[in-house]
Amino acid sequence: MEEIAIIGVDLGGTNVRVGKVINNEIKRYFERGISAMSPADVVFREICEAIDTVYASDIVGIGIGVPSVVDRDKGIVYSVENIPSWKEIPIKEKLEHHYTVPVSVNNDANCFALGEYYFGKGRNYSNIVGLIIGTGLGAGIITNGKLYCGKNCGAGEIGAIPYKDHTIEYYSSGQYFAREYGINGEQLFTLVQTNEQLAKTVFARFGSELAFAVMVILYAYDPEIIILGGSVSKAYPYFQKTMWERLQLFTYKHILDRLIIECSERKDIAVLGAAALFYDAQKSNVITV
Repeated sequence: MEEIAIIGVDLGGTNVRVGKVINNEIKRYFERGISAMSPADVVFREICEAIDTVYASDIVGIGIGVPSVVDRDKGIVYSVENIPSWKEIPIKEKLEHHYTVPVSVNNDANCFALGEYYFGKGRNYSNIVGLIIGTGLGAGIITNGKLYCGKNCGAGEIGAIPYKDHTIEYYSSGQYFAREYGINGEQLFTLVQTNEQLAKTVFARFGSELAFAVMVILYAYDPEIIILGGSVSKAYPYFQKTMWERLQLFTYKHILDRLIIECSERKDIAVLGAAALFYDAQKSNVITV
């Protein structure tokens, strides 16, 4: 990749992380909390203050990943998770006006997939699904080396597909553990480390349910590799066995035999993935340097 400097911004519901990225390294990094319950302009100002800590004259673009529905073309984000005042924010326009460099915006699952494609486990593949297993279940799709978002940036919403009496997400995300055992992701990770037998019991059913989500991905996108991210993915060794057992029901055995499933390893992948939006825009001839 070119020796260009890009800023990646990972906006969460409680904090914002920013990094100055050159090639595959974050040269400068900053993280801060945000006033999530404040008016929209206050949150925007706090994001800019974070960006300012890593901004320099050599920056050629900014990418921002947001946990929300996104109008990718216009750069508008809708109903951002845990930030009530951000109902409809033209974040691309606002940041471009503020910094006078091109800005790319997308949802966090798509940024995760792009980050893995450019900087992580997906670097040697052209067809990738990045599956985030956290409080919810979402996926980013890379097809023939380019991010696929669909017309309305809705591709990859695997968790919203109806399943049994609810949705796939209801059974194959952190919602399952909260509902069945009353624990969150952090408590879950402690559980698997301190009580292995209980963890095996907890994850046996979960792995089987997640296999259905994987089969949907295989039928819809036929990727070379599925890369797992999110808090629940840390426990992959505990649900791997039952997941693969149920996957044997998949119709096309030759596809299953070639499938690779791995877990993300880079802790900074969200910031890197946001920066990678710039590379994807270059591929699409949306941005030139």
